Amino acid sequence: MKKRVSFVLALLVMLAAGCGRAAATRYQAQFLQLFDTVTTIVGYADTEAQFREISDQIRKQLEQYHQLYDIYHDYEGVNNIKTINDNAGIAPVAVDQRIIDLLLFARDIHGQTGGKVNVAMGSVLSLWHDYREAGTEDPAEAELPPMELLQGAAGHTSIEAVLIDEEASTVYLTDPAMSLDVGAMAKGYAVEQIARQLESEGVQSLLLSVGGNVRAIGGKILNQDNQEFYWTIGIQNPDKTSDQAELFALMIEGLSVVSSGVYERYYTVNDIRYHHIIDPETLMPAGRFAQVTLICPDSGLADALSTYIFSLPAEEGQRLIESMDGVEACWVDSEGTVLYSSGFQDYIKEK
Repeated sequence: MKKRVSFVLALLVMLAAGCGRAAATRYQAQFLQLFDTVTTIVGYADTEAQFREISDQIRKQLEQYHQLYDIYHDYEGVNNIKTINDNAGIAPVAVDQRIIDLLLFARDIHGQTGGKVNVAMGSVLSLWHDYREAGTEDPAEAELPPMELLQGAAGHTSIEAVLIDEEASTVYLTDPAMSLDVGAMAKGYAVEQIARQLESEGVQSLLLSVGGNVRAIGGKILNQDNQEFYWTIGIQNPDKTSDQAELFALMIEGLSVVSSGVYERYYTVNDIRYHHIIDPETLMPAGRFAQVTLICPDSGLADALSTYIFSLPAEEGQRLIESMDGVEACWVDSEGTVLYSSGFQDYIKEK
């Protein structure tokens, strides 16, 4: 469902400086399909039953968010984003509050990014999706969506046509030719909401990775010897020809790490790769970077920002990140040159 499984965030959970943890045992759960990706949960608990209770809770919540934010499938008894799209220009749709909250968040992000991150771009993104799917299934016949079709679809992407009635809990697309695509933020937003609920319930140490959208709850734990560790996240090297599988590893606690890259979801036309991250100005795949990685307290914001700065010139993206408290970024351009925001390298684990 999400716009990308565009990178593999190698998930390494280890104790810094080789310390151990005597008070509890490390457990891991993993499951597939939700948000069309792999979910990994890592945590420490006194018993496996305690950990399973938390991981089962997370799975159930993720399944609910997955169904609500899905743009491709119907679910019995659920009005989701697809239901809203199916009723564009027809009637308002009564929806769960979690859809209202996501779309209000999306409206705010739209304003902050000058429309660069726009959930109302479904008409354009669906064209790319269909051509990419067809080209993947039959590479010999792969082709680009015609620019005239893309430009026509771009005429139906106004966020103002998304009417949200908070009191009635309804959403209505007034333009019958438009559709929503929440892929730029839905997965990160769902991860953040689940993490916040777990924190409110007293969970102090857990790592949640949904297709590479990583959110740490806590992280620095003291054991009986007063040693400490951080969650350590390996960031994949976008250069598939390199012998170095990872660019570096990040040490985090209570933060989110999200990457956007060009090397997972793409197809080839005339020996040229076309990835899935579409620049709303050119209506073509953004071509400046191979990968962008964000460190941010909020996984939903990190998800949206990673998409946003992927389409911005490096200097403009740097100015934006430097203006935001608690947010750091790393850019890798098509030549492999790495650029960091001022505080990003403070999180890199020394080899």
